[in-house]
Amino acid sequence: MINFEEELKKFHPSTEVEEIQDDIYNRSATDIAGVFEQMFVRKEEVQQQEQMIGG
Repeated sequence: MINFEEELKKFHPSTEVEEIQDDIYNRSATDIAGVFEQMFVRKEEVQQQEQMIGG
């Protein structure tokens, strides 16, 4: 029969999993609100450039 307590004592997470976790937690991901904000800022920049060229 498996002794779960003993097996848990032997368990060591894979170094690859730890590296991936570090990358995931340290990565700054842009949420959808951030994407929209970037889109609006870029749209305003383009409009200003168009006004400068056309005006």
